[in-house]
Amino acid sequence: MNPKFRTSIVAILILALIVATILALVSAPAHPLTWLLVVLLILLPTINQKLVSVRRVEWKPEYSVGIDSIDAQHKTLIELINKLQNAVDFATGRDFELAALDELVNYTLTHFRYEEDLMKKHGYPSFEAHRAEHAKMVTRVDRLLEEYRADEDLAMRKALAFVKDWLINHINGTDQQYSDFLIEKGVR
Repeated sequence: MNPKFRTSIVAILILALIVATILALVSAPAHPLTWLLVVLLILLPTINQKLVSVRRVEWKPEYSVGIDSIDAQHKTLIELINKLQNAVDFATGRDFELAALDELVNYTLTHFRYEEDLMKKHGYPSFEAHRAEHAKMVTRVDRLLEEYRADEDLAMRKALAFVKDWLINHINGTDQQYSDFLIEKGVR
């Protein structure tokens, strides 16, 4: 469903619930339905928060590669992914979505350079394969950005899903593979 349409529907439902609750309080304050509406109105922010939090990425200890600087960058990447998720979920508009995506892409490139510099400096044997994986991800994101021009809503959701999956799989896969090597070289 289009995020703008979903946001509009939710806003209309909230407004209808507020109006119904006020009318019920005025006309039949002791009726059980009135209190059911009041409870639902009170619980609505919590329900919404639960629905939104399902789509967020949360840092887990098993994502750690054991190198503080890289873990900190991975945490920042997750924060930026969640920022983009919020932009999509709350239909903040094209400019905010693009700014969030641009910030994520730029930080990702900075992170990749940092990782690659460490690997190269310490002679990581699988450096070229890891760098190729980074390049493949960048190419895929560039393609998704091109798709964005054709269909903003669908492309942004595809880009977000891809980046989430890729980052978690990358951290749990190839990033875990280099961590022992770099830690043995003294990288902390």
